[in-house]
Amino acid sequence: MNAEIVAVGSELLTPQKIDTNSLFLTDQLNSLGVEVVQKCIVGDDRARLAEAIRSAAARSQVVIVTGGLGPTEDDVTRDAAAAALGRGMQFSQAICDTIAERFRRFNRKMAEINKRQAFVVDGAEVLPNDRGSAPGQWIDADSAIIMLLPGPPKELMAMWELQCLPRLQLKLPPQVIRARFYRIAGMTESDVDQSIAPIYTRYTNPACTILAGPSDIQVHLRARCDTAEEAEALLAEVGSQIEPILGNRLYTCTGESLEECIGAILVERGETVSVAESCTGGRLAERLTQVPGSSGYFVGGFITYSNDAKVKLLGVDAGMLEKQGAVSDLVARAMAVGARDKLGAAYALAVTGVAGPDGGTEQVPVGTVYIGLATPSGVHATHVRLPGDRSRVRTMAAQTALDLLRLHLVGHTRDK
Repeated sequence: MNAEIVAVGSELLTPQKIDTNSLFLTDQLNSLGVEVVQKCIVGDDRARLAEAIRSAAARSQVVIVTGGLGPTEDDVTRDAAAAALGRGMQFSQAICDTIAERFRRFNRKMAEINKRQAFVVDGAEVLPNDRGSAPGQWIDADSAIIMLLPGPPKELMAMWELQCLPRLQLKLPPQVIRARFYRIAGMTESDVDQSIAPIYTRYTNPACTILAGPSDIQVHLRARCDTAEEAEALLAEVGSQIEPILGNRLYTCTGESLEECIGAILVERGETVSVAESCTGGRLAERLTQVPGSSGYFVGGFITYSNDAKVKLLGVDAGMLEKQGAVSDLVARAMAVGARDKLGAAYALAVTGVAGPDGGTEQVPVGTVYIGLATPSGVHATHVRLPGDRSRVRTMAAQTALDLLRLHLVGHTRDK
C-alpha cells in the first residue's frame, strides 16, 4: 500500500516555514509498512488543492492532507476535499457546540467564523481534536482513504495516534518495511554508484537510494515484505554483496554519523582525543562534541589560526613554520603532537590548510590541506587537495580528518 502527503499552507512555500508534519507522518507510515511515494506542498488555493487531492487519490491508497482546517477564508482544505471527491458538505451543530464549549473553558466567546470548522464532507467520519478547535476528517473514498488533519504539530500528532492509527491498522494488509542505512566516507556519489549499481539494479525489492551529503555519501536500502523476517533476509542478501565492495570506506550500516562511530570506539576502549585546528576553525571540535556523552572522551582542543598561536599554544617550532610554511606535513604533525601532549589525550587530530578563496600559491593552491594524527604509537600525516568553495573545503577537511582517525582506530589505512 502506498501513501501520499499533501501539506497545505502558503506559509510553507516561504523560506521561513518548514513542513515537519510530513517527516513525522512518513516515519509513522513506514513503521506500518506503507511507502510514502510522493509529497507536495500546496498554497491556500481551492482549485489547486482540489486537483492535488484528486490526483493523489487516483494514484495511491492513502492520502493525508495536513493543514488548512482553521476558521479563516484561507483555510480551504474542507472545501477542496469536497470538490475533489464531487461531494457536498453538511454543517454539524454538534461540532459547533464542541468548539464553542472549548472557547468557554478559556473564558472566551467563539467567533462567528469558527462555525466554518463545523462543516463536514459528505460521508466523512469526524476525528475529534482534543488539542485544538479544528476536528479532522476520515473519508473512505472509492479508491483511497483520505485523512484531513490539522496543521499544528501537537494537534496532528495526537490525532494521528488516537484517531488515525487505530483506523488505518484495520485497513492494512500484513506488510512491513525494513531498512539499512549505509554511510560511506572518502568516495564520491558517482564512485559509490558505479561500484554497487551492478548489484542493486538486479533487485526491485529492496529499493536503493543514494544520497550525496556535504561530508559523506549515504546508501539507503528499503525492503517491503509481508513479514519482518522476509524483509531482513532480503536486506542481508543485498547487503552481503554491497558491503565487501565498499570495504573500509563503509563506516556504519545503521545510519550513525562518523563522529558517533568514533565516539563509540573511544568509549569502548576508554581512550580520549583532542584537536588542533587552523583552517577548520573549530569544526572538528564542534562535530565531536555534538554527540551526547562526548565529555567522556573529548578532552579539548586548540584553534591556532595564526603562526604565533601555533607556537605559543602548541609548541610548534617557529623556525619550522618559517621554513616549511604553516600548511605543511611537518607542521600538521607538530600541531597534533602538541594537542596530544598538552592535554594528555591518547589521540590528537590536527588540520592546517588553505580554504580560500584567496591565500593559495602555485606551490600550495587553495584546497590544500594537511592532517596530522598523533597516536600512542607515533605520528602520521596526510595531504589532500579538496575541491569547492571555502565552506566546502572546511567541511570536507573536517570529514577527512575524522575518517583518518576512524580508520586508525579500526586498524586500516586511508586509501589513496
